[in-house]
Amino acid sequence: MSSSLAIGHSVPGRPPARRESARPGQAPAGGIRVLRLVTGLAKALFVAFIFFACFAFSDASPYDLVALPTMLLWLCLGLRLHRGVVPLVGLLLLYLVAIGLALMPYLDESVPVTWTVQLVYLAVTGIFFAMFFADETQSRMELALQAYTVSCLFSAVLGIAGYLGLIGVEDLFYKYGRASGTFQDPNVFGSFLTLGALYLMRNLLTGETRRPVLSFLSLLVLLAGIFLSFSRGSWAGSVVATAVMVGAVYLTCESPRLRRRILVLVGATLVLGIVILCALLSIESVRTMFLERATVTKDYDEGETGRFGNQIRGIGMLLEMPLGMGPMHWRLIFGLEPHNSFIGSFANGGWLGGAVFLGLVLATGFVGFRLMARPSPFRAHAQIVWPALLMFFLQALQIDIEKWRHVYMMLGMVWGLEAARLRWAARRTPHAAGISASGSGSAVQAVAKAAS
Repeated sequence: MSSSLAIGHSVPGRPPARRESARPGQAPAGGIRVLRLVTGLAKALFVAFIFFACFAFSDASPYDLVALPTMLLWLCLGLRLHRGVVPLVGLLLLYLVAIGLALMPYLDESVPVTWTVQLVYLAVTGIFFAMFFADETQSRMELALQAYTVSCLFSAVLGIAGYLGLIGVEDLFYKYGRASGTFQDPNVFGSFLTLGALYLMRNLLTGETRRPVLSFLSLLVLLAGIFLSFSRGSWAGSVVATAVMVGAVYLTCESPRLRRRILVLVGATLVLGIVILCALLSIESVRTMFLERATVTKDYDEGETGRFGNQIRGIGMLLEMPLGMGPMHWRLIFGLEPHNSFIGSFANGGWLGGAVFLGLVLATGFVGFRLMARPSPFRAHAQIVWPALLMFFLQALQIDIEKWRHVYMMLGMVWGLEAARLRWAARRTPHAAGISASGSGSAVQAVAKAAS
């Protein structure tokens, strides 16, 4: 009796038992669960990767510890190199070739070699980000921007607490009388917060945030962090980035109601900002630092041996040096960094390196403004990320940004958005072309039928 119920035997009066089998090309249920677990781990690593961008106490960071396993795991899950990312890859590789050629005479020096290895690593992260955001673009961008904004809030709270004396370790979150958060340099700290502020600001302007009160309070924290960094570059850059973002949102929105909302909120924000600024300046220590920092130039900028004087003398020297001075050799000649990434690219990588860096900035600028202007599902995120990256490109005129980790993340974001937009446009074009072709074919048949 029991043997008649065994699998593969039929029972009289009953249909044969159906075997459970996977469909062709379909993974078994166990395989699907494993894949989900691996994908979940990969997303968690990616969130940590983005969040740890705020840890910049030293050259080594938790960001770097998470970077390699995150990139390797996502590559195993199937990242692809789309054609929209190829220009970025080509420019970064060509820039590294230029740096490598300039490094050749100094391979026995540890500092230039270490600097070049770090630059190669950062370029690889930029390529990874571009490949990552080229697929599942909207969900991945939203995940990354949320993680980045939380990272900004974490660093800003520590910076503000350090500035107010709530944390007693000065060198940790508060340096030179300025908030520095989790960064070595208050200038980097202030600029880092801008992208998070733009993300919150755009969502508030368009009404897309689910928690407007929490978003508004978070925005105030980030703006306070930017202000208390007392970084002239961060102040000016944040103003420019905000103006570009708000202008782009206003010009591209089609709803008159949304335009009125933007105008009202911008006006209210300006009034509130002036009130808060006046309240902060009523505090003597804040007013003193503000007046000290709110100047176009400082003593170390002026004179023949100041920042600008060194740059002028250095440009004259670089005109006669096709291979440049070599990585990290500007400081050996002038005693400090060039504080200008455009000049630094010529000094570190020669004429080729400088030309490629300029080409990278111009190409990314063309792509960024086009992404912000043209209708596509990716325009909203472009209106957040590109203004922030534009700010860093402008800051490159007065500071060295080539070793800032988050700049390569934003670079990858912009080119990932462009790759996604190109694929989206390509899917639309053949469809339209097919309709046109079928329509013209029907017209030809009709004419032929009428002629017969």
